[in-house]
Amino acid sequence: MRLAVEDIIAILCIFGGGTMIVLSFSPVGKAFADRLRHGAQPLPALEPDPAVYDELDRLRLEVNELHERVEFTERLLAKGDRPDAASGGQ
Repeated sequence: MRLAVEDIIAILCIFGGGTMIVLSFSPVGKAFADRLRHGAQPLPALEPDPAVYDELDRLRLEVNELHERVEFTERLLAKGDRPDAASGGQ
């Protein structure tokens, strides 16, 4: 059983048209129509949130503390590799 080209086009128009109608009444369709009507609108400038800056400062302090801990650990490990001067290098 072979479908004719007209049958395939009819099926596509029915389902495609129905999908377009449903999409046009959805929030996505309304946003798309608004974008077509008014063009691209620039986004309003957002004011910086002080809470974000506080969090950033806190994270910087934590990173600095971790950096100091890593340096201390590296010094301890490097000191452990060298022979102790009190034992005479044996």
